[in-house]
Amino acid sequence: MKKVINQAEQVVEEMLQGIVLAHPQYVKRVEGFDVIVRADAPVAGKVALVSGGGSGHEPSHGGFVGRGMLDGAVAGAVFTSPTPDQVYEAVKAVDSGKGVLLVIKNYTGDVMNFEMAAEMAEADNIQVAKVVVNDDVAVENSTWTTGRRGIAGTVFVHKIAGAKAEKGASLEEVKAVAEKVIANVRSMGMALSPCTVPAAGKPSFTLAEDEVEIGMGIHGEPGTHRERIGSADETVTHLLDKILADIDVAAGDEVAVLINGLGATPLMELYVVNRRVAELLGEKGIQIAKTYVGNYMTSLEMAGFSISLLKLDAELKELLLAPADTPAFVQF
Repeated sequence: MKKVINQAEQVVEEMLQGIVLAHPQYVKRVEGFDVIVRADAPVAGKVALVSGGGSGHEPSHGGFVGRGMLDGAVAGAVFTSPTPDQVYEAVKAVDSGKGVLLVIKNYTGDVMNFEMAAEMAEADNIQVAKVVVNDDVAVENSTWTTGRRGIAGTVFVHKIAGAKAEKGASLEEVKAVAEKVIANVRSMGMALSPCTVPAAGKPSFTLAEDEVEIGMGIHGEPGTHRERIGSADETVTHLLDKILADIDVAAGDEVAVLINGLGATPLMELYVVNRRVAELLGEKGIQIAKTYVGNYMTSLEMAGFSISLLKLDAELKELLLAPADTPAFVQF
């Protein structure tokens, strides 16, 4: 294992210190906890958004803490759900009295621990609502989930629900638009190579030199199958066909596209992927309102990518295009 670390057990702590030192205009640390929140938290008169999960998916989730997206992010150990008390501290730190929305990716540990934190917060008379993201169309159930996994489509939930909250909406309204995003976003990914969790010290799975894993999760969980590596166009066509088969999008509809790198795939290749996605959607008469290409929800140094497609209506489009200013997502 070759990594730029000191001690494996200190990776998350030192990463959080580094984030705060790099972006003090955006974020601050909740002392004693693996939680970062907006530098101006709690923001008076605003519903707050908290998300998080295991570390190793950077810039998710700490990179999206800032104006127009998240108010707080909770970092578990690498690929491990944060504990309820960590989530609870995040909720307390960002609540301004208008309530807190928890955005949870559908992994059993995350769902359980965020729900326990919500109960702790409600016992303190903090109003809390929850949504669970399950955008991955690859498999119906997986290693760590009942139901579909939540993957990079979660970024659209952060962006759009965050914009709604920034406009002064109520907790019920912010939750409703988050649920609308979840109902209209689908994703699927592929891997060229595994990652190595620092504490494990060995790759999370193995692939032959000419093999790829189709539909794997962001922790390296098995996908639908392995196959010999094909061209970028062939792989994109397969993934997009699966996504389109699961979402009601037709000619004339507008969508947003997210081409998400998993950590070790160059932007050059992600743009090659995007070229084919745009070509296929164009052939079907589906309009692309906005495209994002880059590393948004990674899996340490895994090579590969995922495609997320969000069907838009007027409300979702307006909120998607609204300004945001965070360490990893800036839009004016």
